[in-house]
Amino acid sequence: MAQDLGEMLKKYGVLREGHFLLTSGKHSDKYFEKFRILEQPPVCEAFAKAVAERFRKDNATVVCGPTTGGIIIAYEVARQLGCRCVIAEKADTGRKIGRGFRLEPEDRVLVVDDVLTTGGSIKETLAAVVPSAAKVIGVGVYVDRSAGVDFGVPLFGAFSQQVATFEPATCPLCAKGVPLEEPGRSGKK
Repeated sequence: MAQDLGEMLKKYGVLREGHFLLTSGKHSDKYFEKFRILEQPPVCEAFAKAVAERFRKDNATVVCGPTTGGIIIAYEVARQLGCRCVIAEKADTGRKIGRGFRLEPEDRVLVVDDVLTTGGSIKETLAAVVPSAAKVIGVGVYVDRSAGVDFGVPLFGAFSQQVATFEPATCPLCAKGVPLEEPGRSGKK
């Protein structure tokens, strides 16, 4: 199935090559344009199925994703698992479970997101679950491009490809003068 998902990434232009400014502030020569997955419901469903199947035996009662892209992913994975969906939205510091969503101590929470690079959004989402005392059973992502992030719970990427990232001060693409793109924003920097 991973090969099929990889083919989908190519077919729908999810994996891009160039010089990109990532949300983390680091630079990379590859970028996964997650919204190309989310704009195609059958593709989103296929990636969610892989995540849902990996965690089905763990009996999740809730799937939680960070705003914005994580909402769609959390909904689709929850739909496939037959459980509830909640969101962790930005707060003054980190994220919170708000808008009347509730987690109970007996809940078994699967945290999901789109593309894992440094894990910042996922760490904030995990922290938003803590006050409820609910048990986090794992983290599932559509694309894992990290070099391995430890969340203290099982991690599953429907598609995994390690991609190099660079600090701006030592970026070889900057040194070569390759124009820097800011995906999700207009134009080049």
